[in-house]
Amino acid sequence: MGLNTRWTATPNAVYVPDNPAQIAPIVQSAVTSGSRLTVRSGGHCFENFTYNADVKTIIDLTNMKGIYYHSGLNAIAVEPGAILLDVYKKLYRTWGVILPGGVCYSVGIGGHVAGGGWGWLVRRNGLIIDHLYAVEVVVVDAYGKAKAIVATREKTDPNRELWWAHTGGGGGNFGVVTRYFFRSPGATGTDPRNLLPKPPQKVLSSFVAWNWADLTQADFNRIVQNYANWHVANSSPTSPTRNLVSLIQAFHKSNGQFLLLSAVDASVSNAQSMLDDYLAAIRNGVVATPFVAEVPQPWLQFAEQTGTTNALLNDVTLRAKYKSAYMKSAFTPTQLNGLYNALTRADINNPKINLVISPYGGATAAVAPSDTAMPHRQAALKLLWSVQWPDPADDALYIGWARQSYQETFSETGGMPVPNDVTDGCYINYADVDTRDPVWNQSTATWHDLYYKDNYPRLQAVKKAYDPRNIFRHGLSIELPS
Repeated sequence: MGLNTRWTATPNAVYVPDNPAQIAPIVQSAVTSGSRLTVRSGGHCFENFTYNADVKTIIDLTNMKGIYYHSGLNAIAVEPGAILLDVYKKLYRTWGVILPGGVCYSVGIGGHVAGGGWGWLVRRNGLIIDHLYAVEVVVVDAYGKAKAIVATREKTDPNRELWWAHTGGGGGNFGVVTRYFFRSPGATGTDPRNLLPKPPQKVLSSFVAWNWADLTQADFNRIVQNYANWHVANSSPTSPTRNLVSLIQAFHKSNGQFLLLSAVDASVSNAQSMLDDYLAAIRNGVVATPFVAEVPQPWLQFAEQTGTTNALLNDVTLRAKYKSAYMKSAFTPTQLNGLYNALTRADINNPKINLVISPYGGATAAVAPSDTAMPHRQAALKLLWSVQWPDPADDALYIGWARQSYQETFSETGGMPVPNDVTDGCYINYADVDTRDPVWNQSTATWHDLYYKDNYPRLQAVKKAYDPRNIFRHGLSIELPS
């Protein structure tokens, strides 16, 4: 099993390779024997794509966690089993650089990158895929032969489309990633210290907490809408506020807390006033008085603290259900009401339930939707519905909470955040098979419209070229073109 204990498998074999050269023979053996094959990096997949009743062979990449400079490609190589915190520490302590990856420290980079990984530096430095120079992938051709291919972003590379597909096309679709190679666009020279962004040396971090007992629905609506309005107004890639990042983690009322966590690069001009102005904008019109704390700290300490102190991100004993949405503009009254109802339902008492509203815009908006497979470049913010529980007997209750609250929030568009002027679909790394279930998706958007928008036919073409036998497949995998 992985992080989510709802998903288990009883395969015939689990392979734990140590280096990229071992992968192709394992894949070849599975293909030759007709053994259903899946791949694990960090084990954080939100659905049963790795662990399910059909899988017979699992390739567990957790021993493949090398991070080193590759002179041949003039890039920093990262193997797919490396977890995010180890990547951040190695990059920073060795070369003084960073990748703008995710918050949760134990996520494996293998699936995180392929899905278009988001993190604390998203507004300052974009997505992790925006710094991906090349990918090494074991694919299976039409004759059933497994082989490793290196695909780069160079315009002259005949395999460039395979690189493109891994810039947000999702994990488990095209082959087994054995190495990622990172070099930022525009980086020059061969010194690894100059190939990726420098992190902030220090950040001014802010922690704001409201007690649910003090919050009225009007206060809730005001905080959430203020957050949305600020991010819509500050989405430009040239905005000075791209150096500020902030997310809301609103727990269910039974938890008692509604949190706002923010940080700004301390080296930028007027950093303190930028943070003060932002917090004033979020609190504008809110009656309830919060607890507020500000802590200057080194960037790496901030990343480690926020990634390791949240037990919900890493508790291997819990069952879970997740959903996501991108927003282009402020919430409608119906959406605000749905969010509030989800967090205040009196028939549920689970302090682990939470809604995370996280930032986009800034550097992410500097990339065109078709330049990478991740098309949600005009989004101002992203939402994550998260519910976790230990007892299988409660599955129906909590999966029902996620489905019902989500459908209520987006009831104006058939229960889904369809791409339009307000919403912009879903995040594939927060995979949700309900998006392809007509019981829950009664919208005009297919599941692939929600995740990939206009990029889906191009992803299908890559699938046909590199996985024509559909060896790599799961509940939301790219389909071969008909």
